[in-house]
Amino acid sequence: MVNRKELDPERSPSAAFGARIRSLRDERGWTQDELAERVGCSGAHISAVETGRRKSSQRFAASADRVFGTGDRLERQSRAARYRALLEGFPEYVAHEANAAEIRLYEVGVIPGLLQTPEYASALGDSAVRRGVASQEQADERITLVAQRQASLTRTPPPLVFVVLDESCLRRPIGSSTLMDAQFARLIEFAELPNTVFQVAPFDIGVRRPMTLPVTVLTMPDRSLMSYAESAQRGHLERDITSVLPLLTDYHQLQAEALSRAASVTMIRQLRKGIP
Repeated sequence: MVNRKELDPERSPSAAFGARIRSLRDERGWTQDELAERVGCSGAHISAVETGRRKSSQRFAASADRVFGTGDRLERQSRAARYRALLEGFPEYVAHEANAAEIRLYEVGVIPGLLQTPEYASALGDSAVRRGVASQEQADERITLVAQRQASLTRTPPPLVFVVLDESCLRRPIGSSTLMDAQFARLIEFAELPNTVFQVAPFDIGVRRPMTLPVTVLTMPDRSLMSYAESAQRGHLERDITSVLPLLTDYHQLQAEALSRAASVTMIRQLRKGIP
């Protein structure tokens, strides 16, 4: 096709969204003008979105979801791309997380966002503001995204979610005792869902612990794998199967060493009762 610009979805979240729009349009054999007529905008607007020169609005993404029959996937991807207060690399991860068939995560020191109560998330946000590492607006954006990520877990069909929490996540107090009690109740509720496997990795695993840093492994609907990990400066999304498979192996070994679901829930109930 003459003057067809090559797209680089790795360049930015907006570029990834634009590439997804073009892919869906190409699958249906539509021109930009034909898609524009269906969505209710101009062909020039479609071109700008596809090439990443213009960020998608929520209204545009919702209309595109309706036209392509993609549920709310494009709207969620667009929303993630608009968040500017997040760690570099994280918005791209969130877009993939919202479509994953299976989510495997391991966390150390803090309850992960997918399992946080609003009060727990707010306490973390307030702390970041007090320490001067985030503005109130940025903290509010992060809290809102936590709720939106959790809502994506209720889609049909729901993803399978495997969670292993280091014991430090439970032992570290965040906010008041009332807040922590509610957070513990949320973990128990999560553990009882039919599409989840919840485990705690106790301190006494010791040197048998195959993983020491937080990591997430996603299995996409086409069974491809990707992993996500963070440093202090940015998040890194890895798609190279030779790099992801060893992490998946380590994750399975961690699950074998961790407490069972029943034993993990028992530990949380003991903590709620004040039993060390």
